Amino acid sequence: MKRLIVTADDFGACQAVNEAVERAHLDGILSAASLMVGAPAAEDAVARARRLPRLGVGLHLVLVDGKPILPADQVDELLGPDGRFLPDMAVAGLRFAFNPRARRQLAAEIEAQFTAFATTGLGLDHVNAHKHFHLHPVIAGLIVETGRRFGARAVRVPAEPHDVLNRIERGPGSIGAALIKPWLALLRRRLVNAGIQVNDHAFGIAWSGALTEPRLLGLLRNLPDGVSEIYCHPATAQDVDGMTPGYRHVDELSALVSPAIRRLVDELGLRPVGYGDLSKPSTSP
Repeated sequence: MKRLIVTADDFGACQAVNEAVERAHLDGILSAASLMVGAPAAEDAVARARRLPRLGVGLHLVLVDGKPILPADQVDELLGPDGRFLPDMAVAGLRFAFNPRARRQLAAEIEAQFTAFATTGLGLDHVNAHKHFHLHPVIAGLIVETGRRFGARAVRVPAEPHDVLNRIERGPGSIGAALIKPWLALLRRRLVNAGIQVNDHAFGIAWSGALTEPRLLGLLRNLPDGVSEIYCHPATAQDVDGMTPGYRHVDELSALVSPAIRRLVDELGLRPVGYGDLSKPSTSP
């Protein structure tokens, strides 16, 4: 059986992202969005989400490339001189692993972001982290521990099957993908043991910011059995406040609302859903 989740990350980053999420959900195949609760346009994103009851909205934890929810003096171990989270994930990851004060501050910031999501009144469809930082064992553990208190029921495991990608578009092998396999297995095992739902496959990693219509058509035609999450970064403008240079935001939005994509989804009997809908019966093959 094939189940499909189509998610937009960075919901709340700016107005152009929010507009794209709403349009792609109403006029396309987008079924979920991951909210940055501390982002500049988070309030606008929440207002739109309240008008879209079938959109599965989750928490997109930001612990890199952004600002904290908590005051800077309460999370100073997590920040650089500019008051933003440390830009180097390796440096930050080592600090989380070996600095007890940093771990306490990290736990407080994660709790603050869960709390901010809860105050929106939206149902928590899923949890993931910006740049998949939840692969870090400390962050994963805190998501399990804190998420349990906030009703977290699903977390993305960013495991992308490269054999599927190669059927669509031949590309070079990824050393990085091979190196993170043990971390992916650890994350999956930890989440499943905690009773948290996970996807079987994730797509959008190798083609991050470039999930064009031909690639999306190829993915839909080659979806493996199980739960697949396709995630993307649509926007109605190409330059999203300099956050993701080189990303083809408008092309990704065009793919999501493409008539050819919608026809193929119907032909395949797929019904894109949120994580919260996975317990409901599916009619897909």
